[in-house]
Amino acid sequence: MGSDETKSTLDTERSTVPGTGTTTKSCSMTQVVLRFVLFAATLTSIVVMVTSKQTKNIFIPGTPIRIPAAKFTNSPALIYFVVALSVACFYSIVSTFITVSALKKHSCSAILLLNLAIMDAVMVGIVASATGAGGGVAYLGLKGNKEVRWGKICHIYDKFCRHVGGAIAVSLFASVILLLLSIISVLSLYKKIR
Repeated sequence: MGSDETKSTLDTERSTVPGTGTTTKSCSMTQVVLRFVLFAATLTSIVVMVTSKQTKNIFIPGTPIRIPAAKFTNSPALIYFVVALSVACFYSIVSTFITVSALKKHSCSAILLLNLAIMDAVMVGIVASATGAGGGVAYLGLKGNKEVRWGKICHIYDKFCRHVGGAIAVSLFASVILLLLSIISVLSLYKKIR
């Protein structure tokens, strides 16, 4: 009699375990959508940063002076920003295809979920660090630093600063998406091995 109750309880638990049937499919669809949004966000941020170039001319009475162009390649932190977001953009393409193929097979192995969870966490770190580095440079450009006599430049290169600020805002959004993907991957893995 105890054995029958145990079987009945196990059957009931298996039928109500999250991560089977529709729940797994909706979780995978959520991952596919978030990974596509991640691709769009990282690509947008890269394009906005790469196109952030501005040249200024200052006219002193009788003599026009051309100030050198402000562009993202002038700062190693902004170059790192573009490279890191390019890596995240490429990762979003690859992981989207992997997630779609797993969705078509109607099964997602635990090892695939583990790899996605690890790589999502790594990408969170990369994109967050790039956003912080770019944000630090942008803040110096906006406010300057009187103690070390670094002047602000955003009153001169306003278009450049708007591009950099927009790219950093979009990359912050991408960091949040990656964090959500990391949490979803870990939860999917937990449901799979439970």
